[in-house]
Amino acid sequence: MQYQIRKLKVDDYYDLIALWVRSDLEHRPGGRDSREAIRSEMKREETIFLGMFDGDKMIGSILGSSDGRKGWINRLAVDPDYRGKGLAGILIEECEKYLYDLGLKVIAALIEGDNKPSESAFSKAGYTYGKGIKYYSKRFSDED
Repeated sequence: MQYQIRKLKVDDYYDLIALWVRSDLEHRPGGRDSREAIRSEMKREETIFLGMFDGDKMIGSILGSSDGRKGWINRLAVDPDYRGKGLAGILIEECEKYLYDLGLKVIAALIEGDNKPSESAFSKAGYTYGKGIKYYSKRFSDED
């Protein structure tokens, strides 16, 4: 079956959050994942939010962004009822196309916690685990 993939708009916000909840994807609705924060991110030329749809139902999402030097993929989510069909790989490919079109040669994926489905999807897509890489962050609050 063919599913539609399109760039998300702020009007898709509540469907996006519902997908993240169904997918057990941790999010911060009071901070960086608030409607206003995502609206602001969606306006950036070097950032793309993609959604995959079965009719009107959002069944997948992915976020791609550039820091000018490297592409970043995160927020990959596939509805649990649609997993095991290769949809995560399709979303990754679509996001990669966008980032490569920006002229980027390196794309990295951020996976939070013990997320085996995401680890598997990125491994199948040719990504390798960066042994020895440690991720540090500084946040203004738990919601950022």
